[in-house]
Amino acid sequence: MSDTITAELVSIDVPLGTDKAAVIRALAERVAEQGRARSGEALFADAWAREEIDETGLPGGIAIPHAKSASVTTATLAFARLEPGVDFGAPDGPADLVFLIAAPDTAAEAHLAILSKLARSLMQDEFTGALRAAGSADEVVRIVDAAIADEPAADSPADAHDKAQPVTPAVSSAAGGGATARIVAVTACATGIAHTFMAADALTAAGREEGIDLVVEPQGSSGYKALPQSVIDEADAVIFAVDVDVREQERFAGKPVIRSGVKRGIEEPKQLIAEAIAAAGDPSAARVSGTAASAASGASSAAAPQSIGRRIQRILLTGVSYMIPFVAGGGLLIALGFLFGGYEVNADNQAFTVILENALWDLPAGGLGQYIGSVLFVIGATSMGFLVSALSGYIAFAIADRPGIAPGFVAGAVAVLMNAGFIGGIVGGLLAGVVAWAIGRIDAPRWLRGLMPVVIIPLLASLAASGLMLLFLGRPIAWLMLVLNDWLTGLAGTSGIILVGVILGLMMCFDLGGPVNKVAYAFATAGLASASTDNPTPYLIMAAVMCAGMVPPLAMALASTVLDRRLFTPVERENGVAAWLLGASFISEGAIPFAAADPLRVIPASMLGGAVTGALSMALSVQSLAPHGGIFVFFAIDPIWGFLLALVAGTLVSAFAVVGLKRFARSKTSREASPVAAAA
Repeated sequence: MSDTITAELVSIDVPLGTDKAAVIRALAERVAEQGRARSGEALFADAWAREEIDETGLPGGIAIPHAKSASVTTATLAFARLEPGVDFGAPDGPADLVFLIAAPDTAAEAHLAILSKLARSLMQDEFTGALRAAGSADEVVRIVDAAIADEPAADSPADAHDKAQPVTPAVSSAAGGGATARIVAVTACATGIAHTFMAADALTAAGREEGIDLVVEPQGSSGYKALPQSVIDEADAVIFAVDVDVREQERFAGKPVIRSGVKRGIEEPKQLIAEAIAAAGDPSAARVSGTAASAASGASSAAAPQSIGRRIQRILLTGVSYMIPFVAGGGLLIALGFLFGGYEVNADNQAFTVILENALWDLPAGGLGQYIGSVLFVIGATSMGFLVSALSGYIAFAIADRPGIAPGFVAGAVAVLMNAGFIGGIVGGLLAGVVAWAIGRIDAPRWLRGLMPVVIIPLLASLAASGLMLLFLGRPIAWLMLVLNDWLTGLAGTSGIILVGVILGLMMCFDLGGPVNKVAYAFATAGLASASTDNPTPYLIMAAVMCAGMVPPLAMALASTVLDRRLFTPVERENGVAAWLLGASFISEGAIPFAAADPLRVIPASMLGGAVTGALSMALSVQSLAPHGGIFVFFAIDPIWGFLLALVAGTLVSAFAVVGLKRFARSKTSREASPVAAAA
């Protein structure tokens, strides 16, 4: 028997709230109470973020809110049968059967497969009918266990095709002659757990009912088995029911295509099939290009159109998110190198000399400590050396998908060569991505399409983007970076550097891990590559950014668990306990639940404390050689007493500010809520 669901995770005909947020929060708290998540509020935040992207209500009175969350420790199903039902956005009305699917962000394939089986079972009337008739929590557990223990109907998409029984042609292929239409489909959702497989099963069932030879490739989080190329080649049309990019989309190049969001694959599978058949007979129908670039546009077209500003923000944040592991890992290794080998470990590039000329059996003059420190420093410096290239490469990836990666990395490397820094990397990545995307839009002859993503696009996009950087853009950007660096260096030791600290502190606390926060963090981490004992300004900036970013969660923890617990709900007080550790670890997102509940008080209070911390950190000349880790990388912070003083001061300012605002600037909603909090 699976331990994915237990009786303690089941609620039968018990009111959990009048709206979907209350229901999701109640189920998330139930998961945390059973020790399966570190924080119910954090799990709720992740599930709610998914819900805001696309509502999880489905036809038939079903809702499947779900998330992959760092807070989840064990893959879990929590179930509620609601009376009355609650609106989750389904077209046919409220949902009375609600499953919260909670998966760890590092969930194993086996766990994801179990959760996927549940999603598929929800498409079966027998399963949902049994849940509605169940008389106890134990009976619900038995029903669910039986469903997720069963083997899937087919081992893989290919197997499903091989085992498919002949059907009577109900719809003629566009090719004529009365032959059965052949369609292939891909389904994929943001988390790859539930909607992916439900859409796959709905399309398969609709195809069987309509007499269509239809095979689906679900691209889930637990991986996917690609359809045989022969099956794709024989297809008359393709359906992409996806909310994310289609993996290896070039396999479908040239096929007429219908694109939609994944939920339409669940709710309107027959309409999608009809549209695909019509597209197969329409010479002017949209077709899959030879690159994966159009997948992104196709997926986004199913959602609300994005403004240019939002697109650029998404592109830049994609680059930053892929860059951060290089920075975090490399920066911490450099800091450890200093810990073992001393701050002079790389004086005159000595660390590189040591690893080339010495070994464990032939130690340098400084002994084992110098050798280990040199090894750590060199590995870290090598990782940091990829910073600009990774930023540029994945900016291009966000625009043009995989064909943009190589041109983007090359443009980033050229930016480093030209001393254009991270600004040059951003410009090079945008250029490479746009050029790669534009080339991918060309309707190349069929014989050339296979070469487009692996040869033609990387060649031409690299030449265009890197050529522009070398010939025209690199030198002006390098000059701008030199001016910026000289300005910041000149501010060191003056009152002007304090203003820089104030600005960075305000940015770090404005949106708690959002775009503005990420811009400040990226600015600080990008500067570490050029830092040295002769140019410590990047270390000053990194310290101010990290210290200020720790303030919001620590301040909310202090306010909600120590200063005035009555002003906060029981859930907020519980979340405040977790925020102590999150804040100490430099995870600004620990304050998000507080900001989401009361943004007009929490965010200004956080920014006030962040500004104080940033200013003090600069005034006390605090340096951080590590880009992440908070108080746990104390060995890489100098002076540590200055770091702690700035942190404590900002935390106190923010904590007292939010308490004051909650007491004396209270809205009607908070006045009504306060008796509940006090009673709790």
